[in-house]
Amino acid sequence: MKMIRWTYIVFISFFILACSTDTTEQGSTADPQASQQNFNWKMVTTWPANFPVFQEGAERFADMVNEMSNGRLSIQVYAGGELVPALQSFDAVSQGTIEMGHGAAYYWSGKVPAAQFLAAVPFGMTAKGVETWIYHGGGLELWRELYAPFNLVPIPMGNTGVQAGGWFNKKINSVEDLGGLRMRIPGLGGNVLKKAGGNPVLMSGSEIYTALERGVLDATEWVGPYHDLRLGLNRAANYYYFPGWHEPGTELELIVNSNAWAQLPDDLKAIVNNAAQATSLWMYTNMEFNNAEALKQLKTMQNVEILEFPPEVLAQLKTIAEQVMEEEAATDPEFKRVYKHYKAFKENYVNWTSISDESYQNALK
Repeated sequence: MKMIRWTYIVFISFFILACSTDTTEQGSTADPQASQQNFNWKMVTTWPANFPVFQEGAERFADMVNEMSNGRLSIQVYAGGELVPALQSFDAVSQGTIEMGHGAAYYWSGKVPAAQFLAAVPFGMTAKGVETWIYHGGGLELWRELYAPFNLVPIPMGNTGVQAGGWFNKKINSVEDLGGLRMRIPGLGGNVLKKAGGNPVLMSGSEIYTALERGVLDATEWVGPYHDLRLGLNRAANYYYFPGWHEPGTELELIVNSNAWAQLPDDLKAIVNNAAQATSLWMYTNMEFNNAEALKQLKTMQNVEILEFPPEVLAQLKTIAEQVMEEEAATDPEFKRVYKHYKAFKENYVNWTSISDESYQNALK
């Protein structure tokens, strides 16, 4: 009995030690004084002020971290343009003038083309598959490797789910109708549009309505019914297309300056990671709920036609998307490495979803 008791004590001791060790982080903080230090950080986002779910989620995250850390890590959140321009947040955090940022990796495609796989892939995986790849399929490790040269630590924080196809000032009956179309669309989706003959434009959310309403843009994608209504895009264009082939499960990111991250004690790092995961769940479910409610409103508006892209248009865009990624992979080794990894995971994952999600959805028809 004495031997059993000591064995039990040793087992519990090892269990407690294991639980107190953060195996998901890059490095640890050995300085015991750091655990008593208070940190006051700034976070900049790519979202407009008061923007629901996204900016709201960033602010909820900051409040959660403050509460969980008992005030040891205080984060002041600034919307796009309040402290730095929305699309310069990557540089501000990379340079260390700001400790944190929130946005989406495809905004930095000019700096890190391969990181677009950690945001949205045309005809790629939905949120469930993306999250599975990131957390369990090696996606997060690739993400960290891509951002390390920029002095950044990426942390997943949010997913939009399947987005809408966008608002158009004319009907899209064929791929030829995309020719010459000036459309706000970022990332790989923009590259696909360009190869299809369109003119992709990268533009922050605060500029979209005015550009569409004044004819600077012929079309725009934004997020989904909830955010599109809040931005008033239904007043600037009449044709609303589904599905969002370009963004089937857009992942959002928290980026942290790596020097600032290294100064945090392990318990605060764990708080940041867990608060980010909790925020991710809140953001995704909030999107799903509010999009469903907003779609009911859109269906009552006489000036709005809700349309599905013709099957032949989607088929041609899918072919073009594959060509775009193969061409990029042929010239960029990092892009090729991540593309190969993503593609292999997706092919294996589809084997499961074909007999789970898809099979069930077919049963409901």
